[in-house]
Amino acid sequence: MKDGGILTKLLIKLFIKNKDEDKFATRERYGKFASVVGIASNLLLFIIKLTVGTIFNSISIIADAINNLSDSGSSLVTLVGFKLAGKPADSQHPYGHARMEYIAGLIVSFIILFLGFQMGKVSIEKIIQPQEALFSITAIIMLLISMFIKGWQFLFYRKIGKTIDSITLLATSIDSRNDILATFVVLASIIITRLTGFNLDGYMGLIVALLIIISAINLIKDTINPLIGNAPSKELVDSIYKKILSYDGIIGLHDLIVHHYGAAQYFASVHCEVCAEQDIMISHDIIDNIERDFLKDYNINLVIHIDPVVTDDEKTNELKSKVNDIVNKISDKISIHDFRVVWGITHSNIIFDITAPFDFHLSDYELIKIVSKEISEIDKTYNSVIKIDHE
Repeated sequence: MKDGGILTKLLIKLFIKNKDEDKFATRERYGKFASVVGIASNLLLFIIKLTVGTIFNSISIIADAINNLSDSGSSLVTLVGFKLAGKPADSQHPYGHARMEYIAGLIVSFIILFLGFQMGKVSIEKIIQPQEALFSITAIIMLLISMFIKGWQFLFYRKIGKTIDSITLLATSIDSRNDILATFVVLASIIITRLTGFNLDGYMGLIVALLIIISAINLIKDTINPLIGNAPSKELVDSIYKKILSYDGIIGLHDLIVHHYGAAQYFASVHCEVCAEQDIMISHDIIDNIERDFLKDYNINLVIHIDPVVTDDEKTNELKSKVNDIVNKISDKISIHDFRVVWGITHSNIIFDITAPFDFHLSDYELIKIVSKEISEIDKTYNSVIKIDHE
Protein backbone atom coordinates (compact mmCIF):
# COMPACT_ATOMS: atom_id res chain seq x y z
CA MET A 1 0.00 0.00 0.00
CA LYS A 2 2.95 2.29 -0.67
CA ASP A 3 1.93 5.96 -1.30
CA GLY A 4 -1.74 5.08 -1.17
CA GLY A 5 -1.58 2.19 -3.64
CA ILE A 6 -3.79 1.57 -6.63
CA LEU A 7 -6.72 3.67 -5.34
CA THR A 8 -4.59 6.82 -5.10
CA LYS A 9 -3.19 6.31 -8.60
CA LEU A 10 -6.68 5.74 -9.95
CA LEU A 11 -8.05 8.89 -8.30
CA ILE A 12 -5.13 10.96 -9.60
CA LYS A 13 -5.66 9.57 -13.10
CA LEU A 14 -9.39 10.43 -12.98
CA PHE A 15 -9.18 13.92 -11.50
CA ILE A 16 -5.72 15.29 -12.46
CA LYS A 17 -6.00 15.12 -16.23
CA ASN A 18 -4.33 18.24 -17.63
CA LYS A 19 -0.71 17.79 -16.49
CA ASP A 20 0.70 19.93 -19.33
CA GLU A 21 -0.74 23.18 -17.94
CA ASP A 22 1.20 25.76 -15.93
CA LYS A 23 2.81 24.04 -12.91
CA PHE A 24 1.20 26.48 -10.48
CA ALA A 25 -2.22 25.64 -11.91
CA THR A 26 -1.38 21.93 -11.65
CA ARG A 27 -0.31 22.44 -8.04
CA GLU A 28 -3.58 24.18 -7.25
CA ARG A 29 -5.49 21.34 -8.93
CA TYR A 30 -3.65 18.71 -6.83
CA GLY A 31 -4.27 20.68 -3.64
CA LYS A 32 -8.00 21.12 -4.26
CA PHE A 33 -8.30 17.46 -5.26
CA ALA A 34 -6.64 16.30 -2.03
CA SER A 35 -8.87 18.63 0.00
CA VAL A 36 -12.09 17.31 -1.58
CA VAL A 37 -11.00 13.71 -0.94
CA GLY A 38 -10.27 14.68 2.68
CA ILE A 39 -13.67 16.33 3.15
CA ALA A 40 -15.53 13.31 1.77
CA SER A 41 -13.57 10.56 3.56
CA ASN A 42 -13.55 12.34 6.94
CA LEU A 43 -17.27 13.08 6.75
CA LEU A 44 -17.86 9.39 6.11
CA LEU A 45 -15.76 8.46 9.16
CA PHE A 46 -17.56 11.06 11.29
CA ILE A 47 -21.00 9.67 10.41
CA ILE A 48 -19.91 6.07 11.06
CA LYS A 49 -18.26 6.81 14.43
CA LEU A 50 -20.94 9.21 15.67
CA THR A 51 -23.60 6.61 14.94
CA VAL A 52 -21.65 3.81 16.66
CA GLY A 53 -20.65 6.04 19.62
CA THR A 54 -24.23 7.22 20.17
CA ILE A 55 -25.74 3.72 19.93
CA PHE A 56 -23.21 2.20 22.32
CA ASN A 57 -22.90 5.25 24.63
CA SER A 58 -19.13 5.67 24.18
CA ILE A 59 -17.65 9.15 24.72
CA SER A 60 -14.26 8.02 23.42
CA ILE A 61 -15.77 6.94 20.08
CA ILE A 62 -17.77 10.18 19.89
CA ALA A 63 -14.55 12.11 20.65
CA ASP A 64 -12.86 10.25 17.80
CA ALA A 65 -15.85 11.11 15.56
CA ILE A 66 -15.54 14.82 16.43
CA ASN A 67 -11.84 14.57 15.61
CA ASN A 68 -12.78 13.31 12.13
CA LEU A 69 -15.31 16.13 11.75
CA SER A 70 -12.53 18.62 12.56
CA ASP A 71 -10.39 16.90 9.91
CA SER A 72 -13.20 17.41 7.40
CA GLY A 73 -13.44 21.07 8.38
CA SER A 74 -9.67 21.32 8.08
CA SER A 75 -9.84 19.95 4.54
CA LEU A 76 -12.50 22.55 3.71
CA VAL A 77 -10.24 25.35 4.94
CA THR A 78 -7.33 23.83 2.97
CA LEU A 79 -9.52 23.77 -0.14
CA VAL A 80 -10.26 27.49 0.24
CA GLY A 81 -6.56 28.11 0.96
CA PHE A 82 -5.41 26.41 -2.25
CA LYS A 83 -8.05 28.31 -4.21
CA LEU A 84 -6.91 31.68 -2.83
CA ALA A 85 -3.22 30.73 -3.15
CA GLY A 86 -3.75 30.13 -6.86
CA LYS A 87 -4.80 33.74 -7.50
CA PRO A 88 -2.29 35.62 -9.70
CA ALA A 89 -0.27 38.58 -8.46
CA ASP A 90 -1.95 42.00 -8.47
CA SER A 91 -1.06 45.59 -7.63
CA GLN A 92 -1.74 45.03 -3.92
CA HIS A 93 0.06 41.68 -3.75
CA PRO A 94 2.94 41.82 -6.28
CA TYR A 95 4.41 38.54 -4.99
CA GLY A 96 1.19 36.59 -5.47
CA HIS A 97 -1.11 34.93 -2.94
CA ALA A 98 0.71 31.61 -2.41
CA ARG A 99 1.17 32.22 1.33
CA MET A 100 -2.61 31.90 1.73
CA GLU A 101 -1.93 28.15 1.87
CA TYR A 102 0.03 28.67 5.09
CA ILE A 103 -2.70 30.88 6.55
CA ALA A 104 -5.23 28.14 5.76
CA GLY A 105 -2.99 25.63 7.53
CA LEU A 106 -2.81 27.93 10.57
CA ILE A 107 -6.62 28.22 10.73
CA VAL A 108 -6.88 24.43 10.47
CA SER A 109 -4.43 24.07 13.36
CA PHE A 110 -6.43 26.36 15.65
CA ILE A 111 -9.68 24.54 14.79
CA ILE A 112 -8.05 21.24 15.79
CA LEU A 113 -6.68 22.82 19.00
CA PHE A 114 -10.11 24.17 20.00
CA LEU A 115 -11.81 20.81 19.41
CA GLY A 116 -9.08 19.05 21.39
CA PHE A 117 -9.79 21.23 24.45
CA GLN A 118 -13.54 20.75 24.06
CA MET A 119 -13.23 16.97 23.94
CA GLY A 120 -10.87 17.03 26.90
CA LYS A 121 -13.51 18.87 28.93
CA VAL A 122 -16.24 16.36 27.98
CA SER A 123 -13.94 13.41 28.77
CA ILE A 124 -13.08 14.78 32.24
CA GLU A 125 -16.79 15.11 32.94
CA LYS A 126 -17.19 11.47 31.88
CA ILE A 127 -14.41 10.41 34.27
CA ILE A 128 -16.09 12.25 37.18
CA GLN A 129 -19.52 10.83 36.31
CA PRO A 130 -18.88 7.62 34.36
CA GLN A 131 -21.61 6.03 32.25
CA GLU A 132 -21.54 2.43 31.15
CA ALA A 133 -20.39 1.92 27.56
CA LEU A 134 -21.87 -1.07 25.75
CA PHE A 135 -19.54 -3.65 24.22
CA SER A 136 -20.18 -4.51 20.57
CA ILE A 137 -18.38 -6.44 17.87
CA THR A 138 -19.93 -3.96 15.40
CA ALA A 139 -18.15 -1.06 17.12
CA ILE A 140 -14.83 -2.90 16.96
CA ILE A 141 -15.27 -3.67 13.25
CA MET A 142 -16.17 -0.03 12.51
CA LEU A 143 -13.08 1.19 14.35
CA LEU A 144 -10.84 -1.24 12.45
CA ILE A 145 -12.31 0.00 9.16
CA SER A 146 -11.69 3.56 10.34
CA MET A 147 -8.02 2.77 11.08
CA PHE A 148 -7.63 1.29 7.59
CA ILE A 149 -9.15 4.41 5.96
CA LYS A 150 -6.95 6.69 8.06
CA GLY A 151 -3.90 4.64 7.04
CA TRP A 152 -4.81 5.16 3.40
CA GLN A 153 -5.35 8.89 4.06
CA PHE A 154 -1.88 9.16 5.60
CA LEU A 155 -0.25 7.64 2.50
CA PHE A 156 -2.50 9.62 0.14
CA TYR A 157 -1.76 13.01 1.73
CA ARG A 158 1.95 12.20 1.95
CA LYS A 159 2.14 11.34 -1.75
CA ILE A 160 0.27 14.48 -2.87
CA GLY A 161 2.19 16.61 -0.37
CA LYS A 162 5.54 15.40 -1.70
CA THR A 163 4.37 15.74 -5.30
CA ILE A 164 3.53 19.45 -4.94
CA ASP A 165 5.86 20.22 -1.99
CA SER A 166 2.99 21.29 0.29
CA ILE A 167 3.69 21.84 4.00
CA THR A 168 -0.06 21.90 4.66
CA LEU A 169 -0.73 18.48 3.08
CA LEU A 170 2.36 16.90 4.66
CA ALA A 171 1.14 18.20 8.05
CA THR A 172 -2.30 16.74 7.29
CA SER A 173 -0.69 13.37 6.55
CA ILE A 174 0.95 13.44 9.99
CA ASP A 175 -2.43 14.33 11.52
CA SER A 176 -3.96 11.29 9.79
CA ARG A 177 -1.20 9.10 11.20
CA ASN A 178 -1.95 10.46 14.69
CA ASP A 179 -5.64 9.65 14.15
CA ILE A 180 -4.72 6.00 13.63
CA LEU A 181 -3.12 5.98 17.08
CA ALA A 182 -6.11 7.80 18.60
CA THR A 183 -8.56 5.25 17.17
CA PHE A 184 -6.33 2.40 18.35
CA VAL A 185 -6.45 3.86 21.88
CA VAL A 186 -10.27 3.92 21.71
CA LEU A 187 -10.34 0.34 20.42
CA ALA A 188 -8.02 -0.80 23.21
CA SER A 189 -10.23 0.86 25.82
CA ILE A 190 -13.30 -1.03 24.60
CA ILE A 191 -11.51 -4.38 24.76
CA ILE A 192 -9.84 -3.70 28.16
CA THR A 193 -13.13 -2.48 29.64
CA ARG A 194 -14.82 -5.66 28.41
CA LEU A 195 -12.12 -7.94 29.86
CA THR A 196 -11.57 -6.17 33.20
CA GLY A 197 -14.90 -4.48 33.87
CA PHE A 198 -13.12 -1.20 34.63
CA ASN A 199 -14.67 1.68 32.62
CA LEU A 200 -11.83 3.33 30.69
CA ASP A 201 -14.08 5.26 28.30
CA GLY A 202 -13.58 8.72 29.82
CA TYR A 203 -9.85 8.17 30.34
CA MET A 204 -9.33 7.07 26.74
CA GLY A 205 -11.43 9.99 25.53
CA LEU A 206 -9.06 12.27 27.46
CA ILE A 207 -6.02 10.58 25.86
CA VAL A 208 -7.54 11.14 22.41
CA ALA A 209 -8.15 14.80 23.31
CA LEU A 210 -4.50 15.20 24.42
CA LEU A 211 -3.30 13.63 21.15
CA ILE A 212 -5.46 16.12 19.24
CA ILE A 213 -4.03 19.05 21.24
CA ILE A 214 -0.41 17.92 20.75
CA SER A 215 -1.02 17.43 17.03
CA ALA A 216 -2.54 20.93 16.76
CA ILE A 217 0.41 22.57 18.55
CA ASN A 218 2.87 20.86 16.18
CA LEU A 219 0.81 21.93 13.17
CA ILE A 220 0.78 25.54 14.44
CA LYS A 221 4.59 25.50 14.66
CA ASP A 222 4.90 24.06 11.14
CA THR A 223 2.64 26.70 9.59
CA ILE A 224 3.92 29.74 11.52
CA ASN A 225 7.58 29.22 10.48
CA PRO A 226 7.12 29.91 6.73
CA LEU A 227 4.84 32.85 7.53
CA ILE A 228 7.52 34.43 9.74
CA GLY A 229 10.14 33.64 7.11
CA ASN A 230 12.44 30.69 7.73
CA ALA A 231 15.85 30.11 6.18
CA PRO A 232 16.13 28.35 2.81
CA SER A 233 17.27 24.74 2.87
CA LYS A 234 20.98 23.94 2.67
CA GLU A 235 20.28 21.93 -0.49
CA LEU A 236 18.75 24.96 -2.22
CA VAL A 237 21.57 27.29 -1.14
CA ASP A 238 24.24 24.80 -2.27
CA SER A 239 22.53 24.32 -5.65
CA ILE A 240 22.38 28.12 -6.19
CA TYR A 241 26.07 28.51 -5.33
CA LYS A 242 27.09 25.60 -7.55
CA LYS A 243 25.11 26.82 -10.57
CA ILE A 244 26.29 30.45 -10.38
CA LEU A 245 29.94 29.45 -9.96
CA SER A 246 29.66 27.21 -13.04
CA TYR A 247 29.48 30.31 -15.29
CA ASP A 248 32.76 31.55 -16.81
CA GLY A 249 33.65 34.99 -15.53
CA ILE A 250 32.20 34.56 -12.02
CA ILE A 251 35.03 34.64 -9.46
CA GLY A 252 32.91 34.28 -6.33
CA LEU A 253 29.61 35.21 -4.72
CA HIS A 254 28.23 36.31 -1.37
CA ASP A 255 25.30 37.99 0.39
CA LEU A 256 22.78 35.50 -0.95
CA ILE A 257 19.26 36.31 0.25
CA VAL A 258 16.31 34.02 -0.54
CA HIS A 259 12.64 34.81 0.10
CA HIS A 260 9.79 32.45 -0.65
CA TYR A 261 6.12 33.28 -1.02
CA GLY A 262 4.66 29.80 -1.06
CA ALA A 263 6.11 26.57 -2.39
CA ALA A 264 8.38 27.02 -5.45
CA GLN A 265 7.70 30.79 -5.45
CA TYR A 266 11.20 32.15 -4.83
CA PHE A 267 12.77 35.61 -5.04
CA ALA A 268 16.50 35.96 -4.44
CA SER A 269 19.37 38.43 -4.62
CA VAL A 270 23.11 37.83 -4.58
CA HIS A 271 26.40 39.66 -5.08
CA CYS A 272 28.60 38.13 -7.79
CA GLU A 273 32.30 38.95 -8.01
CA VAL A 274 33.71 39.57 -11.50
CA CYS A 275 37.13 40.64 -12.70
CA ALA A 276 37.40 44.45 -12.52
CA GLU A 277 39.55 44.49 -15.63
CA GLN A 278 36.86 42.76 -17.69
CA ASP A 279 34.69 44.82 -20.05
CA ILE A 280 31.53 45.87 -18.18
CA MET A 281 29.34 44.83 -21.13
CA ILE A 282 30.74 41.29 -20.95
CA SER A 283 30.10 41.12 -17.20
CA HIS A 284 26.58 42.47 -17.67
CA ASP A 285 25.87 39.85 -20.35
CA ILE A 286 27.01 37.05 -18.01
CA ILE A 287 24.73 38.36 -15.24
CA ASP A 288 21.77 38.61 -17.63
CA ASN A 289 22.26 34.99 -18.70
CA ILE A 290 22.42 33.78 -15.08
CA GLU A 291 19.23 35.62 -14.09
CA ARG A 292 17.39 34.32 -17.17
CA ASP A 293 18.55 30.72 -16.58
CA PHE A 294 17.50 30.75 -12.91
CA LEU A 295 14.00 31.91 -13.79
CA LYS A 296 13.73 29.22 -16.46
CA ASP A 297 15.36 26.28 -14.63
CA TYR A 298 14.50 26.98 -10.96
CA ASN A 299 11.60 29.45 -11.17
CA ILE A 300 13.70 31.78 -9.00
CA ASN A 301 13.41 35.51 -9.68
CA LEU A 302 17.08 36.32 -9.16
CA VAL A 303 18.60 39.82 -8.99
CA ILE A 304 22.41 40.02 -9.13
CA HIS A 305 24.62 42.85 -7.94
CA ILE A 306 28.02 43.01 -9.65
CA ASP A 307 31.08 43.36 -7.42
CA PRO A 308 34.24 44.12 -9.47
CA VAL A 309 37.36 42.57 -7.94
CA VAL A 310 40.85 43.84 -8.74
CA THR A 311 42.96 40.84 -9.74
CA ASP A 312 46.10 42.41 -11.27
CA ASP A 313 47.29 44.53 -8.30
CA GLU A 314 50.02 42.49 -6.63
CA LYS A 315 50.18 44.71 -3.52
CA THR A 316 46.39 44.44 -2.92
CA ASN A 317 46.38 40.68 -3.55
CA GLU A 318 49.24 40.15 -1.10
CA LEU A 319 47.42 42.13 1.62
CA LYS A 320 44.17 40.27 0.91
CA SER A 321 45.99 36.97 1.42
CA LYS A 322 47.31 38.15 4.80
CA VAL A 323 43.84 39.29 5.91
CA ASN A 324 42.45 35.92 4.81
CA ASP A 325 45.01 34.20 7.03
CA ILE A 326 44.00 36.40 9.99
CA VAL A 327 40.33 35.56 9.57
CA ASN A 328 40.93 31.83 9.00
CA LYS A 329 43.06 31.71 12.15
CA ILE A 330 40.09 32.99 14.19
CA SER A 331 37.66 30.41 12.76
CA ASP A 332 37.06 28.35 9.63
CA LYS A 333 33.37 29.34 9.88
CA ILE A 334 34.02 32.92 8.74
CA SER A 335 35.27 34.36 5.44
CA ILE A 336 35.92 37.71 3.73
CA HIS A 337 34.61 39.25 0.53
CA ASP A 338 34.33 42.64 -1.24
CA PHE A 339 37.98 43.28 -0.39
CA ARG A 340 39.43 46.53 -1.68
CA VAL A 341 42.10 49.03 -0.62
CA VAL A 342 42.20 52.81 -0.95
CA TRP A 343 45.91 53.46 -0.84
CA GLY A 344 47.00 56.77 0.73
CA ILE A 345 50.13 58.64 1.84
CA THR A 346 49.52 58.91 5.60
CA HIS A 347 47.11 55.97 5.87
CA SER A 348 45.29 53.37 3.73
CA ASN A 349 41.70 52.19 4.17
CA ILE A 350 41.31 48.39 4.08
CA ILE A 351 37.63 47.84 3.24
CA PHE A 352 35.95 44.42 3.29
CA ASP A 353 33.05 42.36 4.66
CA ILE A 354 33.23 39.33 6.94
CA THR A 355 30.58 36.64 6.63
CA ALA A 356 29.82 34.95 9.96
CA PRO A 357 27.05 32.60 11.17
CA PHE A 358 24.31 33.96 13.44
CA ASP A 359 25.48 31.78 16.34
CA PHE A 360 29.16 32.75 16.08
CA HIS A 361 30.92 32.74 19.44
CA LEU A 362 32.12 36.35 19.04
CA SER A 363 29.84 39.38 18.80
CA ASP A 364 30.12 41.60 15.72
CA TYR A 365 31.91 44.24 17.78
CA GLU A 366 34.41 41.75 19.23
CA LEU A 367 35.14 40.22 15.81
CA ILE A 368 35.76 43.62 14.18
CA LYS A 369 38.00 44.68 17.07
CA ILE A 370 40.15 41.52 16.89
CA VAL A 371 40.58 41.59 13.10
CA SER A 372 41.30 45.36 13.05
CA LYS A 373 43.99 44.93 15.71
CA GLU A 374 45.65 42.11 13.74
CA ILE A 375 45.64 44.21 10.53
CA SER A 376 47.14 47.23 12.30
CA GLU A 377 50.01 45.01 13.42
CA ILE A 378 50.86 44.40 9.73
CA ASP A 379 51.20 48.16 9.22
CA LYS A 380 50.15 50.91 11.64
CA THR A 381 48.96 53.07 8.73
CA TYR A 382 46.28 50.50 7.80
CA ASN A 383 42.78 51.58 8.83
CA SER A 384 40.18 48.78 8.75
CA VAL A 385 36.63 49.44 7.55
CA ILE A 386 34.80 46.18 8.25
CA LYS A 387 31.16 45.17 7.89
CA ILE A 388 29.78 41.90 9.32
CA ASP A 389 27.36 39.89 7.18
CA HIS A 390 25.41 36.99 8.65
CA GLU A 391 24.72 33.88 6.58
